[in-house]
Amino acid sequence: MPVSSAVPLLRVRDLGITHDGETTPAPASVSFDVAPGEVVLLLGPSGSGKSTLSLALNGLIPHAVPATVTGSVVVDGLDTNTTPVAELSTRVGMVFQDPDAQLVTGTLLDEVAFGPENLRMPVAEVLARAEAALRRVGLWERRGENPDRLSGGGRQRLAIACALAMGSPLLVLDEPTANLDPRGIEEVYDALAELVAAGDRAILLVEHNLDAAVGFVDRVVVLDHDGRLAADGTVHDVLRGRAEELHEMGVWLPVSSIAALRLRRAGFVLDPLPLTPAELHSALEAEEGQTPPDTRSSSERGTSETKRPEPTGDVLITVRGLSLRRGRSEVLHGIDLDIARGEFVAIVGANGAGKTSLIQAMAGVVPPPRGTVTVDGIDIGRADARTLSSRIGFVFQNPEHQFIAHTVFDEIAHGLRLQHLPDDEVRTRAEALLDRFGLAGRAESHPFLLSGGQKRRLSVGTALVAGAPVLVLDEPTFGQDRARADELLGLLSELNADGTTIIVVTHDMQLVTEYADRTVVMTDGRVLASGATPEVFADAALIERAGLRLPPLRRALHGLQRHPELSRIARLTDLPGARASTPATAAHHTGGAA
Repeated sequence: MPVSSAVPLLRVRDLGITHDGETTPAPASVSFDVAPGEVVLLLGPSGSGKSTLSLALNGLIPHAVPATVTGSVVVDGLDTNTTPVAELSTRVGMVFQDPDAQLVTGTLLDEVAFGPENLRMPVAEVLARAEAALRRVGLWERRGENPDRLSGGGRQRLAIACALAMGSPLLVLDEPTANLDPRGIEEVYDALAELVAAGDRAILLVEHNLDAAVGFVDRVVVLDHDGRLAADGTVHDVLRGRAEELHEMGVWLPVSSIAALRLRRAGFVLDPLPLTPAELHSALEAEEGQTPPDTRSSSERGTSETKRPEPTGDVLITVRGLSLRRGRSEVLHGIDLDIARGEFVAIVGANGAGKTSLIQAMAGVVPPPRGTVTVDGIDIGRADARTLSSRIGFVFQNPEHQFIAHTVFDEIAHGLRLQHLPDDEVRTRAEALLDRFGLAGRAESHPFLLSGGQKRRLSVGTALVAGAPVLVLDEPTFGQDRARADELLGLLSELNADGTTIIVVTHDMQLVTEYADRTVVMTDGRVLASGATPEVFADAALIERAGLRLPPLRRALHGLQRHPELSRIARLTDLPGARASTPATAAHHTGGAA
């Protein structure tokens, strides 16, 4: 464990947490410190206990969430096991995975002022804190709006502002950028970096998107599959020095690191391991090793991008003149779009561009005006719930929004029972699906007791079980560890190869590059562009205009002089050393076996 000269702001000793109804602790006997001025990244596979550990830092476990706690957590001198949550809130600011879980008032300003007001601060100080926090996350101009009118990314920014306004010395962020567009992620990390620069605050960050976070953190703490401490050290020691080990464990690495591990296997000499696109680009330009001639086929040399299977079906989804209002605001303006049977389509855009509104209208989650959306000849604006579920499976951004049963098994079995299948077949198919998604051991658990990644896998399973020809997913890899995201996207690829039409909304540009046949770019409730994915991302000006960023691998390899054969590659699966036969191990949130 790294030794700091500063008195720890957070001291965790032998911490084990077992939720009520569970028998195995996660985390299990974990110890580490966080000093003022530090930014510590907490990594681990889905289910290792990262979010549970976070909830123990401000006393929500065990004071609000029933659990058996062993060991101790001390924050700024206060034992969280005996100190009330209200008092701990002045020491620990929390941002949860799901921002909706902590938003309670009618305007953005009221929301951010709510915490300081409850601490009975003077009105002038409350307003000053609220304004400063909203300005930091770019929401001050919208301070009079209802939080419900914000996009998912906007609500995430608001939750961060609420935590900032409390002025707590320790800020705990659980997947704070999961719903943010690439530009928003950069802005949030810039704001947080300013916050800790003074040296009197610390941040504990749970994050899967390491491409943005890697330049922000000082230390990395890793939990293993059993919830035990696997690593604690500097970014260099852990992410560079133990990358292979973390990768095998199913922990995310930056895209550039995954690419470098694959290139190493193909014979490239890349030491130390690059963590960012700029580092990978520089390392390749300086690289003097020769790639062994027998390790690379002509297709692997990047002379042409691997062909994606061409959809052969007719138009399955037709959108014509779709306009949609939420409250007094029009969020979609005259959308025209066709999606062919068998396509894998990604819908991208900045926060508030209308992506989620579009897919919700297409799936009938939000009823579109009649005659504007048809799926396989069915007018979605006129269809009943049973008809919709037989045509489109929908996976929400927040999995909890679609859970209805008291056990994980019954959540899956519900869709099968609606098909009037025999009990034996229901059990056999439900158990097979749970096993496929790594949830067999949680079959009798309540869905709300699952980790964030496990909830996501369950939500996808409930959508798949009906066998609809179209599957629509909003941020499918949110909360997933690398191994589970590999499995999920591999499954989606298999379904797509078998004829299922896949539509995803995501902010992960590398995922889009790896998997999508076609990319639809949205801005301000309109379709800015729609085309083959390689063509869309070849237009850097278009991507910039949409408020997005080019995928990390394209940024790393574009314009290489020393290895021009790599400069046209945009997908990890097209790199030399990649296992082209296993597309499931392909992307950033699809991290690939290196």
